Amino acid sequence: MTIRNWLKFFTMSLLIGGAITGIASLIIQWNDFYKPLYIDGDWKNIIVGFIWFVGLGFTMSVVVQTGYFAYLTIHQIGVNLFRSLTLWNWIQLLLIIMAIVDLILFRFKPSATGWHDWLLYSGLLILLLGVAVFTAHQKVRLTGKKHVFISALFFMIVVSSLEWLIALWVKTSNGDMFVALLIFPILSVNMYQLLILPKYNAKSIADIEKRAKRRKERKAAQMTPQSK
Repeated sequence: MTIRNWLKFFTMSLLIGGAITGIASLIIQWNDFYKPLYIDGDWKNIIVGFIWFVGLGFTMSVVVQTGYFAYLTIHQIGVNLFRSLTLWNWIQLLLIIMAIVDLILFRFKPSATGWHDWLLYSGLLILLLGVAVFTAHQKVRLTGKKHVFISALFFMIVVSSLEWLIALWVKTSNGDMFVALLIFPILSVNMYQLLILPKYNAKSIADIEKRAKRRKERKAAQMTPQSK
């Protein structure tokens, strides 16, 4: 990928993470943060708080982008190590199951104190799985390759879960707020990266070819007067 296209890709991912987190905060944090300030007419702190959440989204976007490029490396190593895409897909499927079990038994269960906590965690897990299946389906539709379904599912579930641990490890009175809030930028940016990166790669290849063609034309133009 060219530097220019990478910067576009990075910037768009950054903006998506910030915008989604800011919007999600208006819903998730309305009663606890925004509503009291709104009642008091404290617009300054409302704006400052919103900007803080957007900044949090920017930070998560950088974390998620790092995770994506790490996954691309791991995926290539897995394919080369097992020398069979089918075998690698089965291993990824096993890791998906393990990641889901880990979320339920070791992340959700220790933090759940009642049915309302389980309701929240179940909803977030359904959101994670639903977005993962949708994204994997879209990946197959865009590429026309059915074997990428498991890999896309692995990325959206396992890698997103690892990135989500930043919030799941928070043990404070408002820890569940971060658990609910950060899943949105993680899923949004990961979906964008998985579906859009091939377009930036194709654009980079086209740009490199155009640059090589222009360089060749300039070289030919410089040599023409000498030949005369």
